[in-house]
Amino acid sequence: MEHQAKYEYYEASDFWADGRAMRQPPANTIPRERFASVSEIKDPIARQTAVTGRTNGQPTATIPVTVDQALLTLGQRKYNIVCSQCHGVLGDGNSVVAENMALRLPPSLLELETKPAGHFYTAINEGYGVMPSFSGELDVRERWAVVAYVRALQEARNIRTAGQQPVPQENR
Repeated sequence: MEHQAKYEYYEASDFWADGRAMRQPPANTIPRERFASVSEIKDPIARQTAVTGRTNGQPTATIPVTVDQALLTLGQRKYNIVCSQCHGVLGDGNSVVAENMALRLPPSLLELETKPAGHFYTAINEGYGVMPSFSGELDVRERWAVVAYVRALQEARNIRTAGQQPVPQENR
């Protein structure tokens, strides 16, 4: 497919009267980035936030979809398939891939708990540093599920039993 005759985006075309190769999608076409639960969000700005992970151009602070056990279970499953190879099963950055990386190591997601939810979503959607985009592997709902699961990993690290002192940073 790489070497076949085709038009690239925004390329001119003699075939169509308007001279453009790109065509308007047929009416009622559903964009690839949509998922069923986005349709439940009626406000167009909130819907855009769910798809992009941004509010007014900045990473959104909260997860814009309903976080429930089903979403967390989906997030755990997708995280283990797509993310754990580099970021580790616990999100701490300890993995076989990380041990063998010559470039910048994947960060511990546990250390990034002050980052807004949209930061993680945007990294999954667009890539970050040497991490590629996973928008082809994860749909919008799955991306937010992974973000919710990462938040659960971050919260779990900070849970202590009564009377127990927090684990010092150097021992984590």
